[in-house]
Amino acid sequence: IELSKQTSKMLKSFGVRNTIIDSNVKEMPANDDFTCYVAMVETLNNRLKDKKFHMEDIGLVIVDEAHYNSFRKLFTFFKDSLFLGVTATPLSSNIELPMYETYNELIVGEPIQALIDKGFLAKAVMYGYDVELTSLKLGINGDYTVGSSDELYSRAAMQDLLVQSYESRSKGKKTLIFNNGINTSLYVYETFRAAGLPIKHLDNRTPEVERKKILSWFKKTPDAILTSVSILTTGFDEPTVETIILNRATRSLTLYFQMIGRGSRKLPGKDIFTVIDLGNNAARFGLWSDPIDWQHIFKSPDYFLEHLRGDAEIESHHVYVMPDELRAKFEKTADVTFNVDEEYQKAMETNLRPKSVIENSIRQHAIMCIENTESISEARKLSKELEPDIEFRVKLYARLLTKTSKNYKEWLVDDYKGRLSTMIAKMFNKFHSEESEDEAVELKEL
Repeated sequence: IELSKQTSKMLKSFGVRNTIIDSNVKEMPANDDFTCYVAMVETLNNRLKDKKFHMEDIGLVIVDEAHYNSFRKLFTFFKDSLFLGVTATPLSSNIELPMYETYNELIVGEPIQALIDKGFLAKAVMYGYDVELTSLKLGINGDYTVGSSDELYSRAAMQDLLVQSYESRSKGKKTLIFNNGINTSLYVYETFRAAGLPIKHLDNRTPEVERKKILSWFKKTPDAILTSVSILTTGFDEPTVETIILNRATRSLTLYFQMIGRGSRKLPGKDIFTVIDLGNNAARFGLWSDPIDWQHIFKSPDYFLEHLRGDAEIESHHVYVMPDELRAKFEKTADVTFNVDEEYQKAMETNLRPKSVIENSIRQHAIMCIENTESISEARKLSKELEPDIEFRVKLYARLLTKTSKNYKEWLVDDYKGRLSTMIAKMFNKFHSEESEDEAVELKEL
């Protein structure tokens, strides 16, 4: 409705006589003096079915968000009219109904980077965080299911990552968070509220009066955070948004562009906006401003969708980066990295057992903990903070094996931690006694 009002106002500013067809308009006489009508698809379809509207002389039908297929039901009423579809992403929302079956030609406008360069759009500064998505399931629509997304993104680890990324990249900025499910959005709301942050939740069940209050609050509050599902991807325009957080993964190119686009409106003093990606989306589709061959996608949508990067391929390129706060606890260790692929290749070339990779990794972790502590108990306590690194290394190692079950990978992690604790105890006294001998030699030489 708001978009209809905005469109009508814009047309009037150009001198186009128009009227809005909304739920209050029940009849449309044939002799009115309007040259243009603005309507939502469902409302117009219902009025035309009632046969109380006379629109036989319509020459041009302009369809906004043309990648959606709901407008196809209007074809029978405008058989002699020209159809002009407008969309930022000419890829049909239904793979069974490709756009080339509806439209004869695709006219491509300026690419996003050109619009940024010309000052029409703000530049997106994107921050991506590697997320393991193997637990997500695909639905019949080709995108990740709400249930599997809720299960992953409601986990404490993902909520912690969300808060940490907000604190480091968006603290104090007006922020819009997109989730795949209502349950996840509610978890986000509770998590941020518990942290004392100004946040509200919005979904399609929110009453209209409350929705207006929330959007008004969001508009007026400089550091407001609004968490929602897909309700704000279209029909919502708030230019003051400074950060978009994609707290979800999607295989929909259209949705990817729509979500980021909510922050792209340029204002005086707003030349850039922040995008925090917690769903490997940029790795799947490319950066928001990257060039795209829309003609190819328009003509061969099946090919495009079939060749999207898979989650396994994306995750094979993930690299664990130790957080600065944790890295500071290993200040005596020059290098905390471990190349699982390289170690595995060495093992194969020298006819060593594959498990030697894990043994070398455990040894490195043990030395890291020992050389940065003064007692076995301190070293063991410090080793517990290496759990994310351990899980990452085990995941890479398991991927190099032929077939590994989820239970086996979980066992590998537990076994790794147990053996690390044992190795710390075995190596600690020897390591520090050798260190003392080295110091004694140095003192003697002095």
